Amino acid sequence: MKRLIAPLLIGLVGAAILVALGTWQVQRLTWKQGVLNEIEQVIASDPIPLPRVIAPTEQRYMPVQASGTLNEGALFVLVSIKSRGPGWRVISPLTTDEGRRVLLDRGFVPTDKKSAPLYTGPIEMTGNLLWPDDRNSSTPENDVAGNIWFARDIQQMAETLDTEPLLIVARSLSPADKGMTLLPVDISGIPNDHLQYAITWFSLAGIWLIMTGVWLRRLLKKGD
Repeated sequence: MKRLIAPLLIGLVGAAILVALGTWQVQRLTWKQGVLNEIEQVIASDPIPLPRVIAPTEQRYMPVQASGTLNEGALFVLVSIKSRGPGWRVISPLTTDEGRRVLLDRGFVPTDKKSAPLYTGPIEMTGNLLWPDDRNSSTPENDVAGNIWFARDIQQMAETLDTEPLLIVARSLSPADKGMTLLPVDISGIPNDHLQYAITWFSLAGIWLIMTGVWLRRLLKKGD
């Protein structure tokens, strides 16, 4: 029986480590759900006038309201929307009644509507401040000259449209943009994969125990 001790210990210790990793992911899931609930509450809270002092860490997702003038010039960010297909996020300069010039994410238009006329003029809006993280290692560089953007790089967009490096994602516009679908801020783009990770670790723990059982059974047969 001594020859079974080492395989048994390997099996139990390995399974315990995998279960611990799965338990940690469950704890992370609970934490992440709490964070997402807090973000949802911030997004849905009452809008306030556009703040003068900007603090991205504290004001991310902050709901704001403003009125002013939509100016000519727009940037087009290539996106794909579920059930709608590929199209463009339209980013325009907004001059507020206070004289500030900021970026406004007006929403989504289909690919073939890029050249359609866009409304310019007086507007009232509510939305959320956002410092988006659209770029990853595989994201192409923006084609500024061709007005094909692959990420909402706020600093680069602000320089192109001569605005503050501040983006508001519209939740409501008055008057509404004809032919455009609003894409308000929500939590759908925030990854929360901890449940899948937990299931993976617990599954591996079960497989580890099964393989340990097979190993022990073979050792017992050899000893007969």
